[in-house]
Amino acid sequence: MANSPQAKKRARQAVKRRTRNVAKRSEFRTVLKNTVYAIDAGDKETAISAYKAATPVIDSMVSKGLIHKNKAARHKSRLNARIKALS
Repeated sequence: MANSPQAKKRARQAVKRRTRNVAKRSEFRTVLKNTVYAIDAGDKETAISAYKAATPVIDSMVSKGLIHKNKAARHKSRLNARIKALS
């Protein structure tokens, strides 16, 4: 248990940050799933709109430090390739 005032404050901050990060990570996974579901359904227009909605969320995860920029680039590249492969 934290004893000093500084340690107590850091513990409070850690709880707040964790709560925020969990919510953001959940949002990130949700937009990825929505895009993948649209691709799997074979609906190109829905997949494109889901991808356009997912891109800023993915980029914001990078700016907040929740995922690495290369991971974001990999996700976007793979989703875009799957969308282009749709007929």
